[in-house]
Amino acid sequence: MHIFITLAAGVTTRNGKTPRSQENRSGGFRKRKHDNFPHNQRREGKDVNSSSPVMLAFKSFQQELDARHDKYERLVKLSRDITVESKRTIFLLHRITSAPDMEEILTESEVKLDGVRQKILQVAQELSVEDMHQFHRAITTGLQEYVEAVSFQHFIKTRSLISMDEINKQLIFSTEDNGKENKTPSSDAQDKQCGTWRLKITPVDYLLGVADLTGELMRMCINSVGNGDIDTPFEVSQFLRQVYDGFSFIGNTGPYEVSKKLYTLKQSLAKVENACYALKVRGSEIPKHMLADVFSVKTEMIDQEEGIS
Repeated sequence: MHIFITLAAGVTTRNGKTPRSQENRSGGFRKRKHDNFPHNQRREGKDVNSSSPVMLAFKSFQQELDARHDKYERLVKLSRDITVESKRTIFLLHRITSAPDMEEILTESEVKLDGVRQKILQVAQELSVEDMHQFHRAITTGLQEYVEAVSFQHFIKTRSLISMDEINKQLIFSTEDNGKENKTPSSDAQDKQCGTWRLKITPVDYLLGVADLTGELMRMCINSVGNGDIDTPFEVSQFLRQVYDGFSFIGNTGPYEVSKKLYTLKQSLAKVENACYALKVRGSEIPKHMLADVFSVKTEMIDQEEGIS
């Protein structure tokens, strides 16, 4: 057997060269066909015809992709501006628990929301001839924050939840009133004729915005207790229970983001219920000016217990 292997290792071809298969095993590289030609001849060739149908088609593809990318970046910037202005509106509305004049803050918040809607008008103009769902990821963050701000303002006014249809009615714009909202709904054919733009909030954005609203209501509840307002925590608690029941019906059957928000909603509801429990049981024992300190300590204890678990 050893002799056979030795003879096989020494086999050569008739011209005295090692077979190609054995050369490959020993680490050599098989030459490609174009390697038989000189280097300079391989570089020489006819130039690509830039006026050919194939090149013209790819140039049009390039221009279309570049335009789509630029539009996506503009939408991301507008969404960031909408998010910032909506957060400022929410911060302004939180001052309503300690401000003496509620109407003044509500009027100022409405002015800020009008500025946010002007940004949404620019988004609607960018998407007037596009499919919104292709650019939805670029604007979803801003739309969720806008829904949170509008629903927070609506709750302060009416102690109820604004519907998605009411929000969409506020996002119908026309050129006749210089970008201000057109409250009368119209069809898409009339929109093109009259120069009207609209942007519809998707159900997922609406649900995620309402889920974020619960955190702001929890902060409003704690702040109102610190200012001696005993009625607001119970109103917020009842409202949050209804919202939590609605989200519980969705459960894990809805989008992943909605089920992810459900845990945060449950935390906010637990904090509000603990505040209402303390007010109901020990409200007469604790002076009003010390209620904020008591609830802040309770909130920290709840956060520590949730962190441990």
